[in-house]
Amino acid sequence: MLKKYVTDLKKEFSGYNGKKLSADLMSGITVAAVALPLALAFGVSSGADAASGLVTAIIAGIVIGLLGGASYQISGPTGAMAAILLTLSAKNGVEGVLFAGCISGLILIIAALLKIGKLVSYIPAPVITGFTSGIAIIIALGQIDNFFGTHSEGEKAVLKLLSYGKLGFSPNLHAVMFGVIVVLIMLLYPKKLNAKFPASLASIIIALVIQLVLKFDDVAVVGDIPKSLLLEKRLTPSVIFENAKDIKALANTYLSPAISVAALGMIESLLCGASAGKMKNEKIDAQRELIAQGIGNMLIPFCGGVPATAAIARTSVAIKSGGQTRLVSLFHSLTLIASMFLLGPVMSKIPLSALAGVLMVTAWRMNEWEAIKNIFSKKLKNSALQYIITMIATVVFDLTIAIVIGVVLSMLMFIVKNCELRIDISDVDKKRLKDAGQEITSSMKHTKLVYLAGPLFFGTQERLTECLSQLEGSKAIVFSMRGVPMVDDSAIAELEELFDTYTKNDVNILFSGVQPRVRGTLERAGFIEKVGEERIFWDAVQALAFLDEQSA
Repeated sequence: MLKKYVTDLKKEFSGYNGKKLSADLMSGITVAAVALPLALAFGVSSGADAASGLVTAIIAGIVIGLLGGASYQISGPTGAMAAILLTLSAKNGVEGVLFAGCISGLILIIAALLKIGKLVSYIPAPVITGFTSGIAIIIALGQIDNFFGTHSEGEKAVLKLLSYGKLGFSPNLHAVMFGVIVVLIMLLYPKKLNAKFPASLASIIIALVIQLVLKFDDVAVVGDIPKSLLLEKRLTPSVIFENAKDIKALANTYLSPAISVAALGMIESLLCGASAGKMKNEKIDAQRELIAQGIGNMLIPFCGGVPATAAIARTSVAIKSGGQTRLVSLFHSLTLIASMFLLGPVMSKIPLSALAGVLMVTAWRMNEWEAIKNIFSKKLKNSALQYIITMIATVVFDLTIAIVIGVVLSMLMFIVKNCELRIDISDVDKKRLKDAGQEITSSMKHTKLVYLAGPLFFGTQERLTECLSQLEGSKAIVFSMRGVPMVDDSAIAELEELFDTYTKNDVNILFSGVQPRVRGTLERAGFIEKVGEERIFWDAVQALAFLDEQSA
């Protein structure tokens, strides 16, 4: 893996010159402009603080960006991750977020070594769309307090919403004003201008200027942003050693959320890599990307940051703004460091409701509206059910459970849909026989053709028995099995019983169009030997010709 990494770096920086360096630098500054307000907002929405989000973006940009599986990935705090961390923070505090983040990094490295990342490709698109919408709902619900300047209680977003019934809901009009201003600016901002100067940054600057001029004391602000990459609330070796004394309690408390964080990190990073890879025509090395994400997330908590993952918005900006190499991620981090040290005192005055406004719009835009429209406009019932159930499960439970529910539901629906056995019983077609050079004889007048399409297994054997009750009075039956992709022991036993019953009643039973895979199973089960090789034909026409010869 290390050898391939070095080879990829040589290829990536082949012919690197001042022009490409300038392009990377400008792209890095552009990405930082997008990342800055989001880092502050996601830090707050994760249950930590704005400084934590900023540190996360900086460390992730340096460590994960330089070690990653592609030249274009930009990692940092994301809305989806913040949605999970908010619940964890409410239950276990910031320390819980740090512990879970560090453990999730280890899980990601293990997942990479075991090549578990391939499993992401097996998650159906409606399930991914559903959990994305669910996360968007969680983000929006989680920002109600900051947006309206209210107070709620509860570990989950839904419980917080319900707590207003007991605590009351009294919005702070000044806070709402900032939130509405930000939302309106982001929605009405010209698209052409957004490419040069991000709407989120512009709206935050306007809100900040209003606050600095009018100084609303009743509006909550970001608070002090320390000029350090080592925050006061961070993991330390002593904290880990102290908690590690009781491994069982540590695992019981943090293993489950850590798995959720790791699962989200893996899914987001690989999906981002696949999507952005098409934009840049460069395939991501999934295994190396997960190791980079793992190393980054193990290190970030020691600086006080929250878990990070690849971010599609920032990654796409990096590519569209002309980024050439992974140095874009490094320059983006260096720009954020400069912002922290130079603009920290000013950024500390940003109203939290303004950041909430950014997240509200971000949550709305997170939804894959084109995919959702496609699911419901085309009346794709199975996809719609997968989408709705996964979305609800994401909001009510958590990501891991929601993904499991969505995948299991998809599997069950696939089995139900594709395991239907279709049976068509018909008389011998005179026209088809004539086209094949044969004529109807008296022996074929009491012959039935049974066309089977679908798997023959324990779930469909009863259906086969029921349909064959229509064959009374037949002298010969030809089973056309070209549409049967598989057969199991239960169905073979049923076929044997049907064969014995009909042959005892002097009914000639023949089989045609048996696929090689099905034939192999029938041979191993001894079915071919029992019925006789002479009763197996390439197609129904050959079987009917055999019946004609016997009658002659």
